[in-house]
Amino acid sequence: MKIKVKVIPKSSFQHIEESLEGDLKVKLKSPPVQGRANKELIEMLAKYYKVSKSQVEIIKGLTSKNKVAEIDK
Repeated sequence: MKIKVKVIPKSSFQHIEESLEGDLKVKLKSPPVQGRANKELIEMLAKYYKVSKSQVEIIKGLTSKNKVAEIDK
């Protein structure tokens, strides 16, 4: 399953919001430095969808706030 994700780094808390279209808006505590935000995003998506971290992959937008993630169920 592919999901469009809008990431907001350096937020004061972690949170996932789902839009009506099925896209996600994810607030992360980590800054977008050295892949920290991407790592935190993978951990949050794995927890949200109840899968292991190895089943979550960012397939588009590694250096962008707008990303596409793929979840293998």
